[in-house]
Amino acid sequence: MTHFEKAPAKINLSLDVLRKREDGYHDVEMIMTTVDLADRIELNTLVEDRIEVSLWSRYVPNDERNLAYKAAQAFKQKYNIKKGVHIKIEKVIPVSAGLGGGSTDAAAVLRGLNQLWNMNIPIDELAKLGSTLGSDIPFCVYGSTGIAKGFGEIVEKLPSPPPFWVILAKPDIGVSTRTIFQRVKVDEISHPNTNGVIEALYEKDFTKLCHNIGNSLEEITASLHPEILRIKEKMRQAGAAGVLMSGSGPTVYGLVEHESKAQRIYNGMKGFCTEVYLVRLLG
Repeated sequence: MTHFEKAPAKINLSLDVLRKREDGYHDVEMIMTTVDLADRIELNTLVEDRIEVSLWSRYVPNDERNLAYKAAQAFKQKYNIKKGVHIKIEKVIPVSAGLGGGSTDAAAVLRGLNQLWNMNIPIDELAKLGSTLGSDIPFCVYGSTGIAKGFGEIVEKLPSPPPFWVILAKPDIGVSTRTIFQRVKVDEISHPNTNGVIEALYEKDFTKLCHNIGNSLEEITASLHPEILRIKEKMRQAGAAGVLMSGSGPTVYGLVEHESKAQRIYNGMKGFCTEVYLVRLLG
């Protein structure tokens, strides 16, 4: 038996760090939406009770360190599944980029195993299981557009944004989310206008959305990697209406209403940055 799942990337329209918890983690509010840049997950049932992961990537492990492997392991343990699975991952989303590549793969495995083995598990339950593995996984289980709160385990659906194009530009560096959060001082970081983003989504107001997007982690990551600020400035100069770093970085995105301008910015950024993508919204 074989099942395929699409694992789309996400961008943060807003990322706010509210407080540090006693367990060492942080409470956050993150508004995310999915974009049409996606890994492809193929799941095949194995008779033997084991998990296999195959992929071609210099940067992503194919053993128990892989989030997709951990998702399959958690699923099998939770529901006492005694058969195995081979997980083939076709990577398209850049690694350690702030686009949720590992999280969306894990979420796709949870959704896919539910289908592959005809388990009929409610999606809320899959998201709860995903929350034990990573803060972005619950949102990625649902996809579309939503706000994640707490550690990321509380997800509320939001209206999809107005239609626009997204240019993604990733410099040739990787960023560790853990390293960035270790540097967070909640009283010193900037805090985005989360309510302003929510209002813009309900009103389908592109200009208002661009004025309110924000990311509490951007200053921290940019202090370690100044090229992020150079990419932001280049995108602004090229005419992107809203420009922001996604997640803990280093990928910067630009929001553009019209395809012709988006194409021009995309072409300009290709000579300036290692990895550049022009995509539409899914969320």
